Amino acid sequence: MKKSIILASLALLTIVGVMGFRTISRIYSDKSLGRPDATAPKGSFYDYSLKSLDGKQTIDFSKYKGKKVVVLNVASKCGFTPQYADWQAFHKQYGDKIVVLGIPANNFKGQEPGSSDEIAEFCQKNYGVTFQMLEKVSVVGDDQHPLYQWLSHKDLNGWNDSAPSWNFCKYVINEKGELTNFFASKVKPDSEEFKKAVGI
Repeated sequence: MKKSIILASLALLTIVGVMGFRTISRIYSDKSLGRPDATAPKGSFYDYSLKSLDGKQTIDFSKYKGKKVVVLNVASKCGFTPQYADWQAFHKQYGDKIVVLGIPANNFKGQEPGSSDEIAEFCQKNYGVTFQMLEKVSVVGDDQHPLYQWLSHKDLNGWNDSAPSWNFCKYVINEKGELTNFFASKVKPDSEEFKKAVGI
């Protein structure tokens, strides 16, 4: 009886360990994907809009025609949260031609629980964020926002099936409103593959 209990316990620990490893691997993946040639999306990034973080205006993404756009799902209580500083610096240097959009999401371990006002205060106080912050939405799951459905379903965007695996995943949109690249959380704006994707 004791032997059975020990074996069952060891089996459970093994399963938990494997699941934990998979979660960690998913979070810290350096996965990057690029758009294949001749892919035909249904619609474009310009078909979507979101409210600003303060709720005062609707940001129609067609306003960004002719510029590259980087879409980030952000969170305030994540190990990747210090990337706010990296993306603010990137925005300061390249914001005239490459737009950074921050979209708060609470999908991963409840790491963005705050209200819009709390998120805005946190970003300003800690990182001096001036790039465009948008309303909090769901980026995965049954209530996934239509924008993220388009970004993460290849039958819509033409090629990519990768949804955010954690906070601070990046989608790159070209000047025509086409999705061109997906980058996992650990990729920063000074990463060579990212710089190549946006042409800097």
